[in-house]
Parts: sequence; structure tokens; C-alpha cells
Amino acid sequence: MPYYYYFDPTYIVLIPAVIFAFYAQMKVNSAYSRYSRVRNRRGITGAQAARMILDANGLSDVRIEITKGRLSDHYDPKKRVMRLSPEVYGNPSIASVSIAAHESGHAVQHGESYMPLKIRNAIVPVVNIASYMAWPLLIIGLLMGQGTGTLIFDIGVLFFLGVIVFHAITLPVELNASKRAIAQLSSLGIVYPEETAGSKKVLSAAALTYVAALATAILNLVRILMLRRDE
Repeated sequence: MPYYYYFDPTYIVLIPAVIFAFYAQMKVNSAYSRYSRVRNRRGITGAQAARMILDANGLSDVRIEITKGRLSDHYDPKKRVMRLSPEVYGNPSIASVSIAAHESGHAVQHGESYMPLKIRNAIVPVVNIASYMAWPLLIIGLLMGQGTGTLIFDIGVLFFLGVIVFHAITLPVELNASKRAIAQLSSLGIVYPEETAGSKKVLSAAALTYVAALATAILNLVRILMLRRDE
């Protein structure tokens, strides 16, 4: 039986990604924890900030709702609804308006038919299937060995590549939404100039999680290819 059934040394490849992902999550928690306690000087809540940004961009038809969960904030392009977590919805903090502005950035992207967002939304169903099937195919391919097993393994690799493409497209979409958020917070006077640094820290920390997700996916692919070589 091949050695990697007992100990898989290729896991070592993932160590940098695991460390980076842990660091990114720590940065998010730290930034959110800090700036969720800092009230913005205008006393604007996350829901109010979102409404201001949406209305200023001709998106008054987009509803804003409360959703359950911590940092579960998201924009639903199919129903044209922005869902904000309770902490963001009603809290007049720097963190709340920053997160709400970021989600509003996605709504503005959708309203403008921002191409990277359109591509990401279009491939979501395919990527969901690919991510669900990739690892079973890879494992089956390894167990079967040469011949048919190699073919199945290679199909698994192609499916996993779809996951990487999704992460690669998601990153610029998220960075663009944050860029729009900072611009809107400033131009609409939701935060004062001296408060912008806090907003940038919150959104920059969040962006790190998407970088970490892409890095993890890429290193997972490297590991997969190493397993194929050792088949």
C-alpha cells in the first residue's frame, strides 16, 4: 500500500496557507472587535449607511433586512435584498457602516452590471458542483491507481481548477466593493476624514480572508499534483 495512506507528507505544502488563513481571521476579528466599539461621529447605523449609499446610486428599490448570525452580511442579487447582521444593522459604529458600505458596493456593482461580478454569479452553480465532486473524484482516482484511476483523478483536478478560478474572480470583486465603500463613505459624509482610516482597516482585514482562500486553493492544487506524481 502506498506510503501516503499512512502519512501524507504533501500536507506540509498547506502549512503556509493554514498560517496565513489563521492570521487573516485574527486580523478580521481584531479589526471588527476594535472598531465595532468606536461610534462614528454622525451616529449613523449600518442600515442607515446602506440606505444612503443605495439611494445615492439609484438603488432605492433594494431592500435592507436583518439576518441571523455574526458577520453574516451579504447582498442577494437575485432578490435584490441586502441582509445585515444585527450588530451591523443597528450599530452606529465605524465597523458597522464600513461593512454595510461594502455590501452596498456589491449592490452598486450589480446595478452597473460590473463584469467580474456577473462572471462570478454566473459560474456559482457550476463551481458548487465542482467543489462538491472534486475531492471524491481525486480520492477514487488515487484508490484505483493507474489507468482508469488516473483519468478519474485528472477529472477531479479539472473540477478543482474551477474552484481556483472562482476564488481568483472573487478577490477583485471584493476589493472593488471595498474601494467603492470607502469612496461612498467619504463622499456622502457618512464618516469624517479622520474616521476613514478605521474603515480602511476593517475592510483591508476582511480582504485578507479572500487572499487567504485563494492561496489555500492554489497550494491545495500543488499538493494534488504532487499526489498525482507519486501515484
